[in-house]
Amino acid sequence: MLKLKYLFNNEDLAEMLLGNWKYDKESIEMFKYYRISSNAIYPFQSQGKTQLLRFAPIIEKNKENILAELDFISYLRHKQYGVLEAVNSKIGEELVKVNTPWGEYYASVFKRVAGTQFNQTDFSDNIIFSLGKALGKLHQLSNEYEPKEYKRWSYSDVLYWIQDKLDDFPNEKSAWLESKILQEFFSSVPITKNNFGLIHYDFEYDNVFYDEMTMSCNVIDFDDAMYHWYVMDIEQTLDSFKDYISSEMFQQKKQCFMDGYLTEYNISNDMFLLMPACRRFANLYSYVRCLTSLEDNWGNEPQWMKNLRENINKDMKKMSSDFGSDIVDFSTSQE
Repeated sequence: MLKLKYLFNNEDLAEMLLGNWKYDKESIEMFKYYRISSNAIYPFQSQGKTQLLRFAPIIEKNKENILAELDFISYLRHKQYGVLEAVNSKIGEELVKVNTPWGEYYASVFKRVAGTQFNQTDFSDNIIFSLGKALGKLHQLSNEYEPKEYKRWSYSDVLYWIQDKLDDFPNEKSAWLESKILQEFFSSVPITKNNFGLIHYDFEYDNVFYDEMTMSCNVIDFDDAMYHWYVMDIEQTLDSFKDYISSEMFQQKKQCFMDGYLTEYNISNDMFLLMPACRRFANLYSYVRCLTSLEDNWGNEPQWMKNLRENINKDMKKMSSDFGSDIVDFSTSQE
Protein backbone atom coordinates (compact mmCIF):
# COMPACT_ATOMS: atom_id res chain seq x y z
CA MET A 1 0.00 0.00 0.00
CA LEU A 2 1.26 3.47 -0.89
CA LYS A 3 1.73 6.12 1.78
CA LEU A 4 -1.53 7.89 2.54
CA LYS A 5 -0.37 11.12 0.91
CA TYR A 6 -0.35 9.32 -2.47
CA LEU A 7 -3.94 8.07 -2.18
CA PHE A 8 -5.58 11.31 -3.31
CA ASN A 9 -7.26 11.36 -6.71
CA ASN A 10 -5.07 13.38 -9.07
CA GLU A 11 -6.49 13.39 -12.58
CA ASP A 12 -4.09 16.11 -13.72
CA LEU A 13 -1.16 13.86 -12.82
CA ALA A 14 -2.80 10.88 -14.53
CA GLU A 15 -3.41 12.89 -17.71
CA MET A 16 0.18 14.15 -17.72
CA LEU A 17 1.53 10.59 -17.41
CA LEU A 18 -0.93 9.21 -19.96
CA GLY A 19 0.41 11.71 -22.49
CA ASN A 20 3.28 9.29 -23.03
CA TRP A 21 0.85 6.87 -24.73
CA LYS A 22 -1.74 7.14 -27.48
CA TYR A 23 -5.27 7.50 -26.09
CA ASP A 24 -8.74 8.73 -26.94
CA LYS A 25 -8.95 12.25 -25.50
CA GLU A 26 -12.63 11.98 -24.58
CA SER A 27 -12.04 8.75 -22.64
CA ILE A 28 -10.34 10.46 -19.70
CA GLU A 29 -13.83 10.85 -18.25
CA MET A 30 -13.25 7.22 -17.24
CA PHE A 31 -10.68 8.49 -14.73
CA LYS A 32 -13.54 8.79 -12.24
CA TYR A 33 -13.35 4.98 -11.90
CA TYR A 34 -9.79 5.15 -10.56
CA ARG A 35 -8.50 3.12 -7.64
CA ILE A 36 -5.34 3.50 -5.58
CA SER A 37 -3.63 0.98 -3.33
CA SER A 38 -0.11 -0.25 -4.10
CA ASN A 39 -0.38 1.70 -7.37
CA ALA A 40 -2.76 4.24 -8.84
CA ILE A 41 -4.90 2.71 -11.61
CA TYR A 42 -6.81 4.93 -14.04
CA PRO A 43 -8.90 3.44 -16.89
CA PHE A 44 -9.12 5.05 -20.32
CA GLN A 45 -9.55 4.00 -23.94
CA SER A 46 -7.28 3.82 -26.96
CA GLN A 47 -9.01 3.34 -30.31
CA GLY A 48 -12.17 2.47 -28.40
CA LYS A 49 -10.58 -0.31 -26.34
CA THR A 50 -10.21 -0.07 -22.57
CA GLN A 51 -6.71 0.10 -21.13
CA LEU A 52 -5.33 0.84 -17.69
CA LEU A 53 -2.72 3.39 -16.67
CA ARG A 54 -0.69 2.24 -13.66
CA PHE A 55 1.66 4.55 -11.83
CA ALA A 56 3.42 5.15 -8.52
CA PRO A 57 6.08 7.52 -7.17
CA ILE A 58 9.58 6.18 -7.78
CA ILE A 59 10.39 6.48 -4.07
CA GLU A 60 7.79 3.74 -3.45
CA LYS A 61 9.03 1.31 -6.11
CA ASN A 62 12.11 -0.61 -7.23
CA LYS A 63 12.83 -0.16 -10.94
CA GLU A 64 14.52 -3.56 -11.33
CA ASN A 65 11.50 -5.26 -9.76
CA ILE A 66 9.14 -3.53 -12.20
CA LEU A 67 11.27 -4.42 -15.24
CA ALA A 68 11.50 -8.01 -14.00
CA GLU A 69 7.70 -8.09 -13.62
CA LEU A 70 7.24 -6.88 -17.19
CA ASP A 71 9.70 -9.49 -18.46
CA PHE A 72 7.86 -12.29 -16.65
CA ILE A 73 4.52 -11.10 -18.05
CA SER A 74 6.00 -11.08 -21.55
CA TYR A 75 7.29 -14.62 -21.04
CA LEU A 76 3.87 -15.83 -19.89
CA ARG A 77 2.16 -14.26 -22.90
CA HIS A 78 4.70 -15.91 -25.19
CA LYS A 79 3.65 -19.23 -23.62
CA GLN A 80 -0.03 -18.44 -24.35
CA TYR A 81 -0.85 -18.04 -20.66
CA GLY A 82 -3.88 -15.85 -19.90
CA VAL A 83 -2.26 -12.70 -18.60
CA LEU A 84 -2.43 -8.94 -19.05
CA GLU A 85 -0.45 -7.29 -21.85
CA ALA A 86 1.76 -4.22 -21.46
CA VAL A 87 1.43 -1.44 -24.05
CA ASN A 88 4.48 0.36 -25.41
CA SER A 89 4.66 4.12 -24.95
CA LYS A 90 5.04 6.50 -27.89
CA ILE A 91 8.81 5.96 -27.73
CA GLY A 92 8.49 2.18 -27.50
CA GLU A 93 8.98 1.65 -23.76
CA GLU A 94 6.80 -0.44 -21.43
CA LEU A 95 7.97 1.53 -18.39
CA VAL A 96 8.43 5.28 -18.39
CA LYS A 97 9.93 7.52 -15.74
CA VAL A 98 8.35 10.96 -15.69
CA ASN A 99 9.26 14.12 -13.79
CA THR A 100 6.05 15.90 -12.78
CA PRO A 101 5.06 18.82 -10.53
CA TRP A 102 4.20 16.15 -7.95
CA GLY A 103 7.56 14.41 -8.15
CA GLU A 104 9.01 11.59 -10.24
CA TYR A 105 6.79 8.66 -11.18
CA TYR A 106 7.02 5.28 -12.89
CA ALA A 107 4.15 4.57 -15.24
CA SER A 108 2.97 1.71 -17.44
CA VAL A 109 -0.15 0.93 -19.47
CA PHE A 110 -1.86 -2.45 -19.77
CA LYS A 111 -4.69 -3.77 -21.93
CA ARG A 112 -7.78 -4.87 -20.05
CA VAL A 113 -8.12 -8.65 -19.85
CA ALA A 114 -11.26 -10.53 -20.89
CA GLY A 115 -13.64 -12.01 -18.38
CA THR A 116 -15.41 -11.30 -15.11
CA GLN A 117 -13.54 -10.52 -11.92
CA PHE A 118 -13.50 -13.70 -9.88
CA ASN A 119 -15.45 -12.30 -6.93
CA GLN A 120 -18.33 -11.57 -9.33
CA THR A 121 -18.69 -15.24 -10.27
CA ASP A 122 -20.82 -17.83 -8.47
CA PHE A 123 -17.73 -19.79 -7.27
CA SER A 124 -19.11 -22.93 -8.89
CA ASP A 125 -16.99 -26.08 -8.87
CA ASN A 126 -16.10 -25.65 -12.54
CA ILE A 127 -14.90 -22.09 -12.00
CA ILE A 128 -12.94 -22.99 -8.85
CA PHE A 129 -11.35 -25.89 -10.76
CA SER A 130 -10.37 -23.44 -13.51
CA LEU A 131 -8.77 -21.16 -10.93
CA GLY A 132 -6.69 -24.00 -9.53
CA LYS A 133 -5.71 -25.04 -13.04
CA ALA A 134 -4.58 -21.47 -13.82
CA LEU A 135 -2.37 -21.32 -10.74
CA GLY A 136 -0.90 -24.77 -11.44
CA LYS A 137 -0.09 -23.71 -15.00
CA LEU A 138 1.50 -20.52 -13.72
CA HIS A 139 3.80 -22.53 -11.44
CA GLN A 140 4.63 -24.97 -14.22
CA LEU A 141 5.69 -22.07 -16.45
CA SER A 142 7.56 -20.41 -13.57
CA ASN A 143 9.46 -23.66 -13.09
CA GLU A 144 10.81 -23.28 -16.64
CA TYR A 145 11.40 -19.52 -16.48
CA GLU A 146 14.87 -18.00 -16.67
CA PRO A 147 15.07 -14.20 -16.29
CA LYS A 148 16.78 -12.44 -19.17
CA GLU A 149 18.29 -9.47 -17.39
CA TYR A 150 16.27 -8.39 -14.37
CA LYS A 151 15.26 -10.60 -11.47
CA ARG A 152 12.46 -10.10 -8.95
CA TRP A 153 13.28 -10.07 -5.29
CA SER A 154 12.84 -13.11 -3.05
CA TYR A 155 11.09 -13.86 0.24
CA SER A 156 14.50 -13.37 1.89
CA ASP A 157 14.87 -9.91 0.33
CA VAL A 158 11.41 -9.09 1.63
CA LEU A 159 12.37 -10.10 5.17
CA TYR A 160 15.49 -7.93 4.98
CA TRP A 161 13.34 -5.07 3.66
CA ILE A 162 10.98 -5.58 6.61
CA GLN A 163 13.84 -5.46 9.09
CA ASP A 164 15.23 -2.33 7.46
CA LYS A 165 11.84 -0.60 7.69
CA LEU A 166 11.41 -1.67 11.31
CA ASP A 167 14.62 0.18 12.22
CA ASP A 168 12.45 3.32 11.99
CA PHE A 169 9.92 1.84 14.43
CA PRO A 170 11.90 0.82 17.54
CA ASN A 171 8.71 0.08 19.49
CA GLU A 172 7.68 -2.65 17.04
CA LYS A 173 9.59 -5.33 18.93
CA SER A 174 7.10 -8.13 18.24
CA ALA A 175 7.21 -7.49 14.49
CA TRP A 176 11.01 -7.51 14.58
CA LEU A 177 10.98 -10.79 16.50
CA GLU A 178 8.51 -12.24 13.99
CA SER A 179 10.83 -11.39 11.10
CA LYS A 180 13.69 -13.21 12.82
CA ILE A 181 11.53 -16.26 13.61
CA LEU A 182 10.40 -16.49 9.99
CA GLN A 183 13.92 -15.99 8.69
CA GLU A 184 15.17 -18.86 10.83
CA PHE A 185 12.22 -21.08 9.94
CA PHE A 186 12.50 -20.63 6.19
CA SER A 187 16.24 -21.28 6.34
CA SER A 188 15.36 -24.83 7.42
CA VAL A 189 13.16 -25.45 4.38
CA PRO A 190 14.81 -27.09 1.35
CA ILE A 191 14.72 -25.12 -1.89
CA THR A 192 14.38 -27.25 -5.02
CA LYS A 193 13.54 -26.49 -8.62
CA ASN A 194 10.15 -28.15 -8.15
CA ASN A 195 9.02 -26.42 -4.96
CA PHE A 196 10.40 -22.89 -5.33
CA GLY A 197 10.21 -20.22 -8.01
CA LEU A 198 8.73 -16.91 -9.08
CA ILE A 199 5.18 -16.72 -7.72
CA HIS A 200 2.37 -14.22 -8.25
CA TYR A 201 1.94 -13.75 -4.47
CA ASP A 202 -1.40 -11.96 -4.85
CA PHE A 203 -3.32 -14.63 -6.81
CA GLU A 204 -6.65 -13.65 -5.26
CA TYR A 205 -10.18 -13.02 -6.48
CA ASP A 206 -9.58 -9.37 -7.41
CA ASN A 207 -6.61 -10.21 -9.64
CA VAL A 208 -8.13 -13.12 -11.58
CA PHE A 209 -10.84 -12.84 -14.26
CA TYR A 210 -12.91 -15.80 -15.44
CA ASP A 211 -13.70 -15.86 -19.17
CA GLU A 212 -16.87 -17.87 -19.82
CA MET A 213 -16.17 -18.13 -23.54
CA THR A 214 -12.87 -19.95 -23.04
CA MET A 215 -13.75 -21.35 -19.58
CA SER A 216 -10.33 -20.20 -18.40
CA CYS A 217 -8.77 -17.50 -16.24
CA ASN A 218 -6.87 -14.33 -17.06
CA VAL A 219 -4.49 -12.95 -14.44
CA ILE A 220 -3.47 -9.37 -13.70
CA ASP A 221 -1.29 -7.44 -11.23
CA PHE A 222 2.08 -9.14 -10.81
CA ASP A 223 3.31 -6.14 -8.80
CA ASP A 224 3.95 -8.30 -5.72
CA ALA A 225 5.62 -11.22 -7.52
CA MET A 226 8.59 -12.69 -5.66
CA TYR A 227 10.65 -15.86 -5.43
CA HIS A 228 9.07 -18.07 -2.82
CA TRP A 229 7.85 -21.61 -2.29
CA TYR A 230 4.93 -22.26 -4.63
CA VAL A 231 2.72 -23.18 -1.70
CA MET A 232 2.74 -19.49 -0.73
CA ASP A 233 0.48 -18.78 -3.72
CA ILE A 234 -1.80 -21.65 -2.73
CA GLU A 235 -2.09 -20.32 0.81
CA GLN A 236 -2.89 -16.80 -0.38
CA THR A 237 -5.55 -18.01 -2.81
CA LEU A 238 -7.27 -20.32 -0.33
CA ASP A 239 -7.19 -17.63 2.35
CA SER A 240 -8.99 -15.24 -0.02
CA PHE A 241 -11.77 -17.83 -0.46
CA LYS A 242 -12.85 -17.17 3.12
CA ASP A 243 -14.38 -13.85 2.07
CA TYR A 244 -16.85 -15.57 -0.26
CA ILE A 245 -17.16 -19.24 0.69
CA SER A 246 -18.88 -20.48 3.85
CA SER A 247 -16.93 -22.55 6.32
CA GLU A 248 -19.26 -25.49 5.60
CA MET A 249 -18.31 -25.44 1.91
CA PHE A 250 -14.65 -24.52 2.30
CA GLN A 251 -13.09 -28.00 2.31
CA GLN A 252 -15.05 -29.09 -0.75
CA LYS A 253 -14.05 -25.94 -2.68
CA LYS A 254 -10.45 -26.30 -1.52
CA GLN A 255 -10.35 -29.85 -2.89
CA CYS A 256 -11.90 -28.68 -6.14
CA PHE A 257 -9.25 -25.98 -6.43
CA MET A 258 -6.44 -28.45 -5.73
CA ASP A 259 -7.85 -30.93 -8.25
CA GLY A 260 -7.53 -28.23 -10.89
CA TYR A 261 -4.06 -27.26 -9.72
CA LEU A 262 -2.76 -30.84 -9.86
CA THR A 263 -3.80 -31.21 -13.49
CA GLU A 264 -1.02 -28.74 -14.32
CA TYR A 265 1.58 -29.02 -11.58
CA ASN A 266 2.52 -31.58 -8.97
CA ILE A 267 3.44 -30.37 -5.52
CA SER A 268 4.60 -32.72 -2.76
CA ASN A 269 2.40 -33.11 0.29
CA ASP A 270 5.14 -32.07 2.70
CA MET A 271 5.04 -28.55 1.20
CA PHE A 272 1.61 -28.01 2.72
CA LEU A 273 3.29 -28.04 6.13
CA LEU A 274 4.60 -24.59 5.16
CA MET A 275 1.16 -23.02 4.95
CA PRO A 276 0.97 -21.69 8.55
CA ALA A 277 4.40 -20.07 8.16
CA CYS A 278 3.34 -18.65 4.78
CA ARG A 279 0.27 -17.09 6.41
CA ARG A 280 2.50 -15.49 9.03
CA PHE A 281 4.85 -14.22 6.32
CA ALA A 282 1.90 -12.61 4.52
CA ASN A 283 0.61 -11.09 7.76
CA LEU A 284 4.00 -9.64 8.66
CA TYR A 285 4.61 -8.25 5.18
CA SER A 286 1.16 -6.63 5.12
CA TYR A 287 1.62 -5.31 8.64
CA VAL A 288 4.88 -3.53 7.86
CA ARG A 289 3.54 -2.13 4.61
CA CYS A 290 0.59 -0.72 6.52
CA LEU A 291 2.94 0.62 9.18
CA THR A 292 4.96 2.57 6.63
CA SER A 293 1.79 3.78 4.90
CA LEU A 294 0.44 5.26 8.14
CA GLU A 295 3.78 6.74 9.21
CA ASP A 296 2.99 10.37 8.35
CA ASN A 297 0.29 12.33 10.15
CA TRP A 298 -1.36 15.62 9.31
CA GLY A 299 -3.75 17.94 11.06
CA ASN A 300 -7.34 18.23 9.81
CA GLU A 301 -7.23 15.07 7.72
CA PRO A 302 -10.33 14.41 5.60
CA GLN A 303 -12.84 12.02 7.12
CA TRP A 304 -12.15 9.28 4.57
CA MET A 305 -8.51 9.28 5.64
CA LYS A 306 -9.43 9.11 9.33
CA ASN A 307 -11.74 6.17 8.60
CA LEU A 308 -9.03 4.47 6.55
CA ARG A 309 -6.52 4.84 9.37
CA GLU A 310 -8.97 3.31 11.80
CA ASN A 311 -9.73 0.35 9.53
CA ILE A 312 -6.06 -0.29 8.79
CA ASN A 313 -5.21 -0.22 12.48
CA LYS A 314 -7.92 -2.82 13.14
CA ASP A 315 -6.52 -5.02 10.38
CA MET A 316 -3.00 -4.63 11.72
CA LYS A 317 -4.13 -5.83 15.13
CA LYS A 318 -5.43 -9.04 13.57
CA MET A 319 -2.30 -9.48 11.47
CA SER A 320 -0.03 -9.23 14.49
CA SER A 321 -1.94 -11.64 16.75
CA ASP A 322 0.59 -14.47 16.28
CA PHE A 323 3.76 -12.39 16.17
CA GLY A 324 6.57 -13.90 18.21
CA SER A 325 5.01 -17.33 18.77
CA ASP A 326 7.04 -20.43 17.97
CA ILE A 327 7.06 -22.21 14.64
CA VAL A 328 8.04 -25.85 14.59
CA ASP A 329 11.22 -26.43 12.56
CA PHE A 330 10.31 -27.73 9.11
CA SER A 331 12.49 -30.83 9.35
CA THR A 332 10.89 -31.67 12.71
CA SER A 333 7.34 -31.13 11.42
CA GLN A 334 7.93 -33.78 8.72
CA GLU A 335 8.55 -36.51 11.26
